[in-house]
Amino acid sequence: MTEFSQKQERIRQLLEQNRLDALLLQRVSSFAWATCGAADYVNTASTFGTASLLITKKQHYLITNNIEAPRLENEEKLKYQGWEFHVTPWHTENNPLDTLTKGLKLGADSMYPGAKDLSNEIARLRAMLTPEEGVRLRVLGRLCAEAMDHAIRAVRPGWTEHQIAAHISLENRSRGVHPIVNLVATDERISAFRHPLPTYKSLERYAMLVVCGRRWGLVCSLTRLVHFGKLPDELRRKAEAVARVDAAYIHATRPGRTIGQVLQQGLNAYASVGFGDEWKLHHQGGAVAYEPREFLARITSPEIIMMGQAFAWNPSITGVKSEDTIQVGEDQNEVVTSIAGWPVIEVEIEGRTYTRPAILEQ
Repeated sequence: MTEFSQKQERIRQLLEQNRLDALLLQRVSSFAWATCGAADYVNTASTFGTASLLITKKQHYLITNNIEAPRLENEEKLKYQGWEFHVTPWHTENNPLDTLTKGLKLGADSMYPGAKDLSNEIARLRAMLTPEEGVRLRVLGRLCAEAMDHAIRAVRPGWTEHQIAAHISLENRSRGVHPIVNLVATDERISAFRHPLPTYKSLERYAMLVVCGRRWGLVCSLTRLVHFGKLPDELRRKAEAVARVDAAYIHATRPGRTIGQVLQQGLNAYASVGFGDEWKLHHQGGAVAYEPREFLARITSPEIIMMGQAFAWNPSITGVKSEDTIQVGEDQNEVVTSIAGWPVIEVEIEGRTYTRPAILEQ
């Protein structure tokens, strides 16, 4: 089966399981997933795009306006993919969905009048990467890693966080990657905030750069830290501790285990390195695909890890953090956002050695 036909089959299985006639997809992430990488957004901050997809047991429709239709047809090649276009003038309020869904039992990837909310189920479908998506994810990971490497090595004391964020954006955009999350903290702000939006504060000695980069709808996440001058012993100790936690997560992320079991291994690692409560200050990550996290890991998470899925764990201890995107492989996991030549901390677990990023000392 092709990637497209495989996804159509999964959608129709979902309809059968829920005794529904049709599925409506309106989220940007769902649109990219169902079309194998197409983009229907104009406002990059919007959850919902400029087109909708409606899949019934026999047909698949694309609903949009006359502004967006030419690009979706000619550049995204969606008519060639087999979508039946329903196009309305932008200045009318006529909605083809009213006619197309009349009398149908409808499911949707978000709240929609008269439809069953299947957002959780669809997030889990998006997280089941096909081999083709796995190839695209690895390319994206390499591009994100290159962008981060170039951006962080260019940073200098005196730069504001806004300037650092602009450089991250430049390096990603020049590689065709959209940085949908672009966080920067310097010095004391690294310890103060887990989600630091950039400010006008100037870098003195220590900076943390965080990015979630999107291309083909897929998202990769990574974090790196840089310190100018001698690294304080306390920071070095914390960096080694968080690397051990991160390695524990990666080691535990294997097919057949539940997400909850993996999270528990990470919490055990926090306790073993002497920071047993730090996990309570920030989520630990989870499955990634077309959202930075399709769903977050919780102790009660029952989802079974499958071959080819991608995860981004992001353990943090006040003042440090470790984050990469990994893909589950047959024998071991691949870190798709690994940066060649980056200083590393080696962690051995049950005979396997994991290399996690250290703080770059400049």
